Amino acid sequence: MGIEVLSLSLPSPTSHWERLSSSHQASTRGVIEMGSLELGSSGFAKSASLLDRPSRLQTWKSQMFRQLSVGNPKAFLQKCHPSKPLPPEYWHRCHDMPSCICQGSFKRYSSSSEALMTSNSEELSKNILLGTEKVGVLLLNLGGPETLDDVQPFLFNLFADPDIIRLPRMFRFLQKPLAQFISVVRAPKSKEGYASIGGGSPLRQITDAQAEELRKALCEKNVPAKVYVGMRYWHPFTEEAIEQIKRDGITKLVVLPLYPQFSISTSGSSLRLLEGIFRNDEYLVNMQHTVIPSWYQREGYIKAMANLIEKELQKFDNPDKVMIFFSAHGVPLAYVEEAGDPYKAEMEECVDLIMEELEKRGITNGYTLAYQSRVGPVEWLRPYTDETIIELGQKGLKSLLAVPISFVSEHIETLEEIDVEYKELALSSGIEKWGRVPALGCEPTFISDLADAVIESLPYVGAMAVSNLEARQSLVPLGSVEELLAAYDTKRGELPPPVIVWEWGWTKSAETWNGRAAMIAVLALLVLEVTTGEGFLHQWGILPR
Repeated sequence: MGIEVLSLSLPSPTSHWERLSSSHQASTRGVIEMGSLELGSSGFAKSASLLDRPSRLQTWKSQMFRQLSVGNPKAFLQKCHPSKPLPPEYWHRCHDMPSCICQGSFKRYSSSSEALMTSNSEELSKNILLGTEKVGVLLLNLGGPETLDDVQPFLFNLFADPDIIRLPRMFRFLQKPLAQFISVVRAPKSKEGYASIGGGSPLRQITDAQAEELRKALCEKNVPAKVYVGMRYWHPFTEEAIEQIKRDGITKLVVLPLYPQFSISTSGSSLRLLEGIFRNDEYLVNMQHTVIPSWYQREGYIKAMANLIEKELQKFDNPDKVMIFFSAHGVPLAYVEEAGDPYKAEMEECVDLIMEELEKRGITNGYTLAYQSRVGPVEWLRPYTDETIIELGQKGLKSLLAVPISFVSEHIETLEEIDVEYKELALSSGIEKWGRVPALGCEPTFISDLADAVIESLPYVGAMAVSNLEARQSLVPLGSVEELLAAYDTKRGELPPPVIVWEWGWTKSAETWNGRAAMIAVLALLVLEVTTGEGFLHQWGILPR
């Protein structure tokens, strides 16, 4: 016998409904998911009203997630309708829900920063009756070129993503020509980087290994499932993974981005693509699914990171004198300040939780957080990794342990940017002892925690999905992700492109305007070449004749 799920069709409160614009009213007919729990339309009515205040969106999300009893959907929905008791007809098929749902499958313990999410998956897995259900887990990741010949087309796919380079609406038709131009210009330097780490990215190989270990961990926890890998910018593409999921007849799907912290440009981009795929496929529209948009607070993940840091510290002669240097991938500042991206807040909270775990083990080293991989003249999240390393060296720091905090797999930004560029910069800045914590990879505690996250989400896969086909086709089951992306599009408008081909000038303001001028020049050149079919870009083979 399969899991009996709960079918709801809750009307939104009139007071909320009247406040929403017509476009928001249409979206409100869907459902919203918080973490791995899908919320009814009443929850979305409240959150949709926050679209004009994206900076408050993540705060509201975390507050609501802390308030609800995750294992008790009825209690939560009663909070959404405090003035309207839920009549019996709203509860169609809850008689055979697993008993653990009423007991709660998550426990939250307070800390000085935020609550740490702990697991109760062992009890949960004993209560889940999968029956004839076919469970699938879709791991989402960036992807990377496997050979040097893959570098240029990989870069094209990357820069063709409108969540990476955002053009003014009137120039959207130039997205692909611009991506082609930038990828050709940047390919030679990128090839040098990939050549230095063996001729290609190991990301696919590592992610495949993580998928296999996750499958084994789920099986050991009595939850047989197939695990798929879907990459955003290279093989196996997300579309390829979805086709395999359909061929395998998966009926319950858990979508798990391999980004611990949510960002519009990483998890957001992958989930936006996935939403488009789902919306246009009747099989996928009817398949029960849920999304875990971020998981940086999970106890297993935090402990796994602390384990690796503790191990690497012991390799120094004086471990207590080592600065723990967290380096995260950066994003343009406008993503956070103007689009409401929660990435910075989640990253800072994640670092605090790791340091609290280390303090429990008697490790009280100094630490700092900086952001790497910025490109172009626009302002990115500060402090920058390279500038911070130089400052620490000038202040007399002698021992530094680099921790790649936003990566769970080794790839070019760890193997080349951190291990080569930043190490050389540190040594030339006066830092004498350098170490680097490896990416999590297939670390057992980490893999086990991912399995727990999947198991804990299973009772809520489709548990609160509405039955109306029109609502299901809106695919707001991406939940708070969809809200965030909507705020990103409507509130911010056009973000300055994070990738500029040329840089010059001596001040930040000058470089910003020079970058804009360069972009206008590139756009003008592309318009001319595309409309006439002639020019040096065609002669050089950058644009097809």
